[in-house]
Amino acid sequence: MLSVGIDLVEIRRIEKSIRNPRFCSRVLGKTEYAQLEMRGFPVQSVAASFCAKEAFSKALGTGIRGFALTEVELLREENGRPRLHLTGNAAKLAAARGLAEFSVSVTHTKEYAAAVVVGEERD
Repeated sequence: MLSVGIDLVEIRRIEKSIRNPRFCSRVLGKTEYAQLEMRGFPVQSVAASFCAKEAFSKALGTGIRGFALTEVELLREENGRPRLHLTGNAAKLAAARGLAEFSVSVTHTKEYAAAVVVGEERD
């Protein structure tokens, strides 16, 4: 069985949010923060990370409750491929719902960022 979540956000909404220096540290996990910091926190990429967290919560079926946003990290492999890294309660909730693997796809334009997350149940 598959579980799907999708999210879309306006870039300017995130652009306003990252003016607050605490926003990124409250929303981004440590590795995710470091990856984006090395790139100068491009607003489209921060928005894509935010979308991935929202899409994950929808695939999980909980909305954003029971876990911290920092526990869901959108990381990029060396080749640029995105992947989700779960820790803490996010990982526990996923396991409790039988969702063992997640695929993520993100995209953005000048105005919008979007993410789709597919969770797969495994026996």
